[in-house]
Amino acid sequence: MSYVNTIIQGLLLGGLYALYAAGLSLIFGVMRLVNLAHGDFIVLAAYVILALSSFTFLPPVVAFMIAAPFLFALGWALQKYILNRTVQSNLLVPLLVTFGLQIIVQNGLLEAFSADSVRIQLGPIETASITIAGISMGVMPLLTFLAALVVIGGLNALFYRTKLGRRLRATSDSPVFAQIVGINPRNIFAIAMGISFVVIAVAGFFMGARANFDPSVGPARLLFAFEAVVIGGLGSLWGTLGGGIILGVAQELGATISPQYQVLAGHLVFLLIILVRPNGLFSKQ
Repeated sequence: MSYVNTIIQGLLLGGLYALYAAGLSLIFGVMRLVNLAHGDFIVLAAYVILALSSFTFLPPVVAFMIAAPFLFALGWALQKYILNRTVQSNLLVPLLVTFGLQIIVQNGLLEAFSADSVRIQLGPIETASITIAGISMGVMPLLTFLAALVVIGGLNALFYRTKLGRRLRATSDSPVFAQIVGINPRNIFAIAMGISFVVIAVAGFFMGARANFDPSVGPARLLFAFEAVVIGGLGSLWGTLGGGIILGVAQELGATISPQYQVLAGHLVFLLIILVRPNGLFSKQ
């Protein structure tokens, strides 16, 4: 029963990693851009929600609903006026630009909020739990996993069942041919980045509600997101959820051996999978 509980906890942890990874997977799928600042933008989103809640005395959930449109606009403007200048270049240029953004965001947050760790306070729900079939599950981890299902399901529906989704897929396949039929790839890229930042807002909310954070934790969030995307397979949104679950279960199993092996176990599973399946387990490419 203890191992069953460990696997359940790993599955729930995988939901958080899937939220970290969903925005990264979306952007790579649409414009083949690896955003090295992705983890720091998650931390930025958490600080925006926390600041809104603190200064306006609004509940964090309401602060998130206000922050989400702001973050969409931020992502749209970032892509429109900065990153669109790099997407047609070789791979190194966008990597360097997003690396620079990572440094700017980290240092900006450090100046604005100091290095002290903080947390988004949600009250009693943070420690609440439910028991199903003798297995105790925290309410927050369960809500995180449900949020991951909703976010990835929503992105999948957007991609394959809407007019915007058809434009996103057409631009992803060939920006040149998309432009021939009247689609402006730069506008589509900006919209995709805006959507990605809304997903980042969701990830930042749950990250901040589940654990303390500070301006330096972004790179670790990026690493978990990157591993979940690669394990699941590039181009597969549901594969991203699968990758997050595999990573979470591996970490929880590693923690049963020793707490110091928790993160290491996830890295080892990641390395093993890319050695056996370089394209990931559920790749569509």
